[in-house]
Formats: sequence, structure tokens, C-alpha cells
Amino acid sequence: MEAALHDADYAAFLRSEAEREERLEFHDGTIVRRGGNSIAHQRLCTRLTGLLLGHLEGREGQALAAPKLRVEATNRTLAPDLVVVCGPISRSAIDPEALTNPTVVIEVLSPSSESYDLGKFAHYRRLPSVAEHLTLAQDRPSSTVARRVGALWRFEEGDGASIALESLELELDLDALYEDGFGGIAHG
Repeated sequence: MEAALHDADYAAFLRSEAEREERLEFHDGTIVRRGGNSIAHQRLCTRLTGLLLGHLEGREGQALAAPKLRVEATNRTLAPDLVVVCGPISRSAIDPEALTNPTVVIEVLSPSSESYDLGKFAHYRRLPSVAEHLTLAQDRPSSTVARRVGALWRFEEGDGASIALESLELELDLDALYEDGFGGIAHG
């Protein structure tokens, strides 16, 4: 769950971030605290990171877990669950720890933060480097890929066995991600 801490300029955001050991986001002058992630959320992110690292080995590209992502066009610094950057990392001029050029942005949706995380797509798509935005449900085998096609976005929803990330030439095996229950947590 997210909660606004207070209004601030970006320097205050960086100070708050340094003082706290929690994920924060900057929303055009407001610092927003991101809640902790459940075990199911963490395990799904870890599995996905492993699959991406294996796929990217020997290729040009980096998978980064929980990075800071700066969207200058909307004055946001967001914290997606995972990103893949193809090529050298570009950093924000006002925050050298925030990257600005992801190719793929990935969010794992928790029931408590699903609508909030889906709303961040409006900001991610303002980054010219973003080719795809993947969301995975934490509590059920469900995925959506938003894919840039020229100036438009095409959405592909999937409840099947796999989902394609065309920009990475990768077919993700959803059965492997959810192999022992939703988000890697066995039920029952």
C-alpha cells in the first residue's frame, strides 16, 4: 500500500530516501511511501529475475530488480519491480541513482496495490525507450503486456501457459513462474 508522506522538492525526496530503509516514490512534489511486499510477491519477482538473467546471459541487456526509474516528462521517480535495459544505462541528471531508459518495465500486482501499479503505466509510456510493459498478478496466473507499436500501444492479455516479450525475443513460461502455487507459494 502507498501513503503520501509530505510535499517536498526533489532534494527533500533524496534526503528522505537516504534516511529510510523503505521504497519511496516521488510524484511531482509529493513523497509516496510504498508498502512492503509479501512473500508471494517477492518469490514471483525472484523467479522472474532468474529467468531474465538466464535469457540475457551473453546478450546486451541487464535485468535490474527494484530500480529507481525517473520520468522527467511527468516529474516522477517510480519504483517498478523489475526493468530490463538494453544497451548502456542512462541516468537522470538530477538523480544519478535513477535510470531513464528501460526497454521493459515489469510490475507484479498485489491485490492491495494493483490499481496504483497499473496507473504508473501512464508515466512509464512517456519514456521513449520503453518497448513493453509487463504486469503479472501475484495471486493468480494472469499477465498483460502493453507493447509499443509506433505511436500506439497494443495490449495482450494472457491466462495461458506463456507470454511473449518481443523486445527481448523471449517467451516467458508462466507455468514455471507459478509452478508451485501463485507467486511460488504452495496452497493447501
